Amino acid sequence: MRIGIVDLDTSHPQNWIPIERELGHEVVGVFDAGDIHPAGYAQKFASEHGIPRVFGSVEEMVPEVDCAIIHSCDWDTHVAKARPFVEAGKSVLIDKPMAGCRRDLDIIEGWVHDGARIAGGSSLRYCCETQEWLARPVEERGTAHTVICGCAVDEFNYGIHAYAMLAGIMGGRALRVRHLGGVPQRRLQVLWPDQRQGYVVVGKVAGWVPFWATVVTERGVTQFIADSGKLYRALLEACLPYLAGETDTPPIPPDELLEPERWAVAARASWMGKDAWVVTEHPDPDDGYDGAAFAVEYRAMRYPVQSG
Repeated sequence: MRIGIVDLDTSHPQNWIPIERELGHEVVGVFDAGDIHPAGYAQKFASEHGIPRVFGSVEEMVPEVDCAIIHSCDWDTHVAKARPFVEAGKSVLIDKPMAGCRRDLDIIEGWVHDGARIAGGSSLRYCCETQEWLARPVEERGTAHTVICGCAVDEFNYGIHAYAMLAGIMGGRALRVRHLGGVPQRRLQVLWPDQRQGYVVVGKVAGWVPFWATVVTERGVTQFIADSGKLYRALLEACLPYLAGETDTPPIPPDELLEPERWAVAARASWMGKDAWVVTEHPDPDDGYDGAAFAVEYRAMRYPVQSG
C-alpha cells in the first residue's frame, strides 16, 4: 500500500514506519496538524525518515494514498481526520485510543458496518503472549472465565492498553461495567452476558508497572507480562494485510473492534455515577475522556516551558 501518516504526535510514527516498510508498504507522505510539535517539525521528520512529501491537509493526502494511519493524541479529532479517507474508500488505521466518547465510537462502528476497512486500537489487543495462549488447544488451556489485566500511567490514553489486553483474551461483547474503587489504582469490573468476568486495573502510581494479565480457566491459571518490544509489529502484522486488501477477514470481528474504548467510557461513567453498573452502550453520547485536554498536557510534557 501507499501509506500516509496523519499527525506525528507520539513516538509511534517513527517506530512503526520501519516495520511498515519491512512488511512491504510505502510511506508516501505525512501531515501534521501542529497540536504537539512546533512549525517545521513535519518537514524535519520527513527528511530524517526518507518520506518524500509533506501534505498541507488531510484532504490533500486522500487521493495520494491507499491507507491512512492516524496517530493524533487528541482522540477527539480522529473521526474528523478519518472521514475524508473513509468517504473516498481508503483504508484507515486509527491508533489508540480510537475515540473517547460514545458518539464518536458509534460513528466509527457505523463506518465499519457500512464496509469501511478500519482497524487499529491498542497493540495489546494483538500481543504475542495472548495469541500464544489462544493458540493452545482449548482442551489443554480451558476457557477463560475470570481475567485480570493491568498497567499504569493514566486511566485512558495508557489505561486503554489494559482494556485491550482483556478484550484480546476474552473476545465477544461485554454487557456492562462498574467501578470498584480508585486507591491506589482504579479497579473496574467487566461482565459478559454468559457471566464471564474481567477486571481492569489502571491509573497512576509512583513506579513503572508493565502490561500484565492473569487468566483463570477451569483447567488452571496463566500469568504473563507482555513483551513491549514486540507490540508494534504484532499490531501491524495483524492489521496491515486486511487494510491492504490481502484478506477480507478483519483482525477483529467488526462488532468487537471498539470494545476496549466502550468499556473505558462506561467505566468513567460508573465512577462519575457513584460506582453503579453502566451498560456499555448507554453512556451519554458526548460525555467521555477529553482528548483536547490530554493533547495540551502531552505537549507540555514534550516541550516544557523553560523559565529564566
